[in-house]
Amino acid sequence: MKNSSFGAYLLVLLVFATLAYCLDERLQSCQPSGKIRGIKPPPGQYNPKNDSDCCKKGKMYTTYKCSPPVTSNTKAVLTLNSFQKGGDGGGPSESDNQYHFDDTPVVTLSTGWYSGGDKCHNYIPISVNGRSMKAKVVDEFDSTMGCDDEHDYQPPCPNNIIDTSKAVWKALGIPEGDWGEYDITWSYA
Repeated sequence: MKNSSFGAYLLVLLVFATLAYCLDERLQSCQPSGKIRGIKPPPGQYNPKNDSDCCKKGKMYTTYKCSPPVTSNTKAVLTLNSFQKGGDGGGPSESDNQYHFDDTPVVTLSTGWYSGGDKCHNYIPISVNGRSMKAKVVDEFDSTMGCDDEHDYQPPCPNNIIDTSKAVWKALGIPEGDWGEYDITWSYA
C-alpha cells in the first residue's frame, strides 16, 4: 500500500513539475531583445497629441522583437493613437500607405503580434467590459526602435500593445475620461 501511495505522490509531483516547466517556458518565450538610449527631440519635432510619451535624453528604453503568445483571449493594453495626417501616428500606415480618420476603427500591433505585416488588413476582435468590436490592422507599433524622427521621438512600444483610433474606444464604450491606456483582451480570430 505504501508503494502505491508513494507512486501516486511521485506522479502528482511529476505532473506539477512538468506544468511549472511549461508555464515558465511560455512566460520566457518573449524576453527583451535590447535597449536604446533616449535622445531629446529637436524643438518642434515632437507631437504630444493623445498624451504621447516623448523620449527622455539618456533614459534607457527596453526593446522587443516578440510579443506574448496569442490565444483566443489574449491580454493586452489598449492605447490611443491618431492615424490622421498630422496625428501622433507619424506617417501613413504601413499596410496601405494611407492615413485613416479618427472615426475609422483601425489598430497597430506591437512588433511581435504584427508579424512582419502578416496581419495587415485583417480585422481583430477586441473585448472589454462585456463589449466587443472588430478593428482593421493597418500598421506596426514598433517595439524594436524609437526615440528618432521616424518614430516621432516616442519610446519603443511595449510588446503587449494594441494601439487604436478613437473609433475603437467609442465602440467599446470606454468613457473618454479613461482614454489613454486600458486593459483589454483580443485575438487573431
